[in-house]
Amino acid sequence: MSNRKRILFLCTGNSCRSQMAEGLLDKHYGHHFESLSAGTNPAGYVHPKAITVMRQIGIDISRSLSKDIADFLPESGDPPDLIIGVCSSATESCPTFPAVVEHWHWPFDDPARATGTEDEIMSEFVRVRDEIRCKLDAAFGSTEASS
Repeated sequence: MSNRKRILFLCTGNSCRSQMAEGLLDKHYGHHFESLSAGTNPAGYVHPKAITVMRQIGIDISRSLSKDIADFLPESGDPPDLIIGVCSSATESCPTFPAVVEHWHWPFDDPARATGTEDEIMSEFVRVRDEIRCKLDAAFGSTEASS
């Protein structure tokens, strides 16, 4: 059994932000943390544009699954050590976990709601991906040596 701290990224749909965060943490900090993601109302798929922008930086999330937060509740699953809410609505509707589960709130814009040209929409996915990476680096240290 691993002694790595289990970090779960929580979003409403578990199709963009939480999936990108899970992939980034796994790639750059996987030796320290176990990376997980879930949604309060999972979409059932990973957004194709999230897959594309992650591939641009060498991370494949195409086999990731859109999971339900209930999978991590104590009676049916193994609760994480830390839940990081990456959108406002998921944080507000997160079920109750044991007191030992730490909660952080990192709201990011939802790139799936972006409008405009294809290039403008893709730019929004890239911007959010890069913001997540910066937030991870600020919280857990620069990844220059581990990239």
